[in-house]
Amino acid sequence: MFTPPGVGYDRAVALFSPDGRLFQVEYAHEAVKKGSITLGIKTREGVVLAAEKRWPSILAESAEKIKRIDDHVGLAFSGLFGDARVLIDDARVYAQVYRLTYGERIPVELLAKRICDIKQVYTQHGGVRPFGVAFLIAGVDRRGPHLIMTDPGGSYMGYKAAAIGANSQTATEILEKSYRDDLTLEEAVTLSLKVLDKCIEGGLTSPMKVEMGIVTVKDQEFRVLAQDEIAAYFSKLR
Repeated sequence: MFTPPGVGYDRAVALFSPDGRLFQVEYAHEAVKKGSITLGIKTREGVVLAAEKRWPSILAESAEKIKRIDDHVGLAFSGLFGDARVLIDDARVYAQVYRLTYGERIPVELLAKRICDIKQVYTQHGGVRPFGVAFLIAGVDRRGPHLIMTDPGGSYMGYKAAAIGANSQTATEILEKSYRDDLTLEEAVTLSLKVLDKCIEGGLTSPMKVEMGIVTVKDQEFRVLAQDEIAAYFSKLR
């Protein structure tokens, strides 16, 4: 379809610019970058997720950024909380439907693919906009531990370590220098706190400013760490 000169290519999600860009999808990526930093590290023993907690005011309680999807898998997100909530609900439904249909837990990559199927549909239809949220999915299945990142455009990829949100580029550079294939899970937890300390404005001054989740290969159970557990790891940094 011919587009007259002067028409804004960013006004419709399904309208390509002449150089093949979807500006609405790029704007969704910008929404992710404005979210608080979130990172994940995969080891042979399991996967750890860590996220910065933010409070919109001194009267507000921080919303949780790390969620359990099924026994063996959870996720952390950066971007718009409302968009994340809808997709997290869908992910939980997919996981339970798979369990009821096949009598086993959903493979982690299949769960990521299902989430990205929804995200991708919202990049090609009029009257909708892309989801302004990115996920780091952590889980363990028969193929071992997984850390998968999904983006607003509906793409996903497995990582050894990854970061999304504000200062994610700085976090990625630190992870590239510090990551080792022989990291233990406990070392990964410590490394994640060190990365947050470098990337959070003013530093990681309190364990109350961080949220963490872990899934281990041994028990294949995803759980969000209690505040006293985080405080114990935090004390080792000082």
